Amino acid sequence: MPFHHLPRRSLGFFPTPIVELPRLSQVLDGPRILMKRDDQTGLALGGNKTRKLEFLIAEALHQHCDCVITAGAAQSNHCRQTAAAAAMVGLDCHLVLGGTSSEQAHGNLLLDELLGAQIHWTGTDRKGEQLSAIASQLQAQGRHPYVIPYGGSNALGAVGFVAAMAELQQQLQAMSASVDAIVFASSSGGTQAGLTVGKSLLAMDIELIGIRIDKAEDQQLSYQDQLAELATTTAKLLQSDRQFHSADFRVETAYLGAGYGRVGDLERSAINLLAQSEGILVDPVYSGRAMGGLIDLIRKGQFNPQQTVLFWHTGGQPALFAPQFSLQETS
Repeated sequence: MPFHHLPRRSLGFFPTPIVELPRLSQVLDGPRILMKRDDQTGLALGGNKTRKLEFLIAEALHQHCDCVITAGAAQSNHCRQTAAAAAMVGLDCHLVLGGTSSEQAHGNLLLDELLGAQIHWTGTDRKGEQLSAIASQLQAQGRHPYVIPYGGSNALGAVGFVAAMAELQQQLQAMSASVDAIVFASSSGGTQAGLTVGKSLLAMDIELIGIRIDKAEDQQLSYQDQLAELATTTAKLLQSDRQFHSADFRVETAYLGAGYGRVGDLERSAINLLAQSEGILVDPVYSGRAMGGLIDLIRKGQFNPQQTVLFWHTGGQPALFAPQFSLQETS
């Protein structure tokens, strides 16, 4: 694959396993369901961001940076994995988190602190709006920060999911299996862009279905247009001249509910159903919403029983222990 010329720092356990979900398939009376267990990447309780960080952290080391800085919500899985990756390679970590400091940390935030990250609280800004300003402050202090964008979703980060598609292709070939569609959470865009570039470069005949997790805030460019730009830039980084367009991306936006990080009946039902049918946990913000979307698509007849659908579990279970995400069923 063309990504082999890029520096890469091993941070996780790959390949992550593919498992079958026969009891969930039976309950839904739908297609065969497989799951790609990126919650098992091993980096501080795992998650899909480890794939992006293998390339991003490698570049930080190559540039002789002495710290990394990234941003997210208070319960960001990306930030937790970034803090762990920084600890592994001996870099200081600064996390720019939306919200305000609380007396007691829970979930991902508890792990951020345990991993030694320095937290910068930014109130209503949770998507890295203050990254540049804080990076400048660090530079003024004589530090050499490496800035990782929100979600790790730039072209270099997306390469992690080009590599993931190559990994998946090898696993499916070894299993003598084929997949008709892949369903996954889509938020900052790096996962979907990387999977799409990988699918194109590897000539894989699989439909990619992103379940939108967050409402678009950039009104100048649609989310699909943002994905197309990122995918084209990623392909260029891999020395490919392939061009991508908004029509190349299927994004389901019907499952946004009350918005980002707001747990509703869709997420609660999906988390409970998967836990009680397969003994697998998904988080309330990303994989829980994406699993809820998949379950609804199956119930609406989007897939037939002869098809095979792969759900890409992106991790995030530490957020289950954050008190703001109530998982009790509402009456």
